[in-house]
Amino acid sequence: MKMVSLRFLKTMLTVICLMALSAGEVPAKVMAPDFVTLAEKLKPTVVNISTSKNPAQTARPRRQPSPFNDPFHDFFDRFFDEAPRRQQRERSLGSGFIISDQGFIITNNHVVAGADEIKVRLSDGREFKAELKGADEKLDLALIKIESKDQLPVAILGNSDEIKVGEWVMAIGNPFGLAQTVTAGIVSATGRVIGSGPYDDFIQTDASINPGNSGGPLFSAEGKVIGINTAIIAGGQGIGFAIPINMAKDVIPQLEEKGKVIRGWLGVTVQPITPDLARSFGLEGERGALIADVVKDGPAAKAGLKSGDIVLEFDGKKIREMNELPRIVAATPVGKAALVKVLRDGKMQDVEVSVGRLADTGDESDQKNGEDKLGMAVRELTRDLAARMGLKETQGVVVTGVKSGSLAEEAGILPGDIVREIGGRSITTMADYETAIRAVKKGDVVRFLLRRGGGNHFLAIRVE
Repeated sequence: MKMVSLRFLKTMLTVICLMALSAGEVPAKVMAPDFVTLAEKLKPTVVNISTSKNPAQTARPRRQPSPFNDPFHDFFDRFFDEAPRRQQRERSLGSGFIISDQGFIITNNHVVAGADEIKVRLSDGREFKAELKGADEKLDLALIKIESKDQLPVAILGNSDEIKVGEWVMAIGNPFGLAQTVTAGIVSATGRVIGSGPYDDFIQTDASINPGNSGGPLFSAEGKVIGINTAIIAGGQGIGFAIPINMAKDVIPQLEEKGKVIRGWLGVTVQPITPDLARSFGLEGERGALIADVVKDGPAAKAGLKSGDIVLEFDGKKIREMNELPRIVAATPVGKAALVKVLRDGKMQDVEVSVGRLADTGDESDQKNGEDKLGMAVRELTRDLAARMGLKETQGVVVTGVKSGSLAEEAGILPGDIVREIGGRSITTMADYETAIRAVKKGDVVRFLLRRGGGNHFLAIRVE
């Protein structure tokens, strides 16, 4: 009887599993990757990066009070800013990974920025002096190179566009200087915008990453690099952010050949589509990027794009959210004739635009997060952004970042400030802000009215 009962139970369980699978249900147990084998194979491709610089030559940036409850700091701000300052060569630790047998290594720009010496330690203990070949501050990427007579282990780059939320991932790096540390987790979200720069599009993961992991790889279950670990929420648990590797693929050749990145430019100010705006424009669904303003004599203006056009497709790529347009335009070759599909007056239209070149320090009006000529990055407030920043107000233009050593920093402007007026002109939208900033000339003294901590605050910036 016991044998019959056991067989009966096994048969019933098999039937239940088959029924669940036929109904499209997910099996209760999913096998995790073989992390032991993956770690043994991939650890040699990951390197420890140490840098040094003479404090007499480079001043440490001032830490600004943060209204964010200290969120979205890079690893090194949190790890090193609390250390006492010493009159010696400053050192930082980060991670990186080898991408070619010629000795090219990818890491974060903030790991090596300002360094006068870069050292790389391999997993087998060998050390090399590295040369900085190129850097991109906007994406926070850097390409460095070492010279080795022996063959180097190389990490295979994957396709970050194919990753799905819930997939297993593994991070390898040097948290707190502890070399070759392996952690695992899943992809928590994709396409995260955290206000760190003009091309935010982060992979969010709960794989444990800490100070020192910065610049290290995020591997897929197949052992391919899908991201570059870059940021964390200080004090947060299980929340880390990685740059999608496909974004790095687009700029690595330029970093190798030119040492910098040349980006496409459209010359528009864009804003998100809200449900009310979508209905008012006769648009089905909340998709696309709404052009709020067009730069005079810019590529968009010359092509006939207008304020009120909704960009739904650019160069064959669909625009689902406003944030996608700046990234796609930036990756488009300068001079290319790109077809832009827009909704205008309720009708679809095709407009051909010759993509311009984004100046290194010029107008970035189609990159709503870009630092302007005063050294501050701003965004139009939404309810979601206000909630993340801990702000009570949900409308207006908010400062999301201030560049160290900039005019804005010297004047005392802080992240979280809401810009109410510039030179007496009311600022309620990004279009208002861009118009006011474009009017600023060298030698001007510009008065700002800011909303800070529930009260108003005046500041003046002398443009030098």
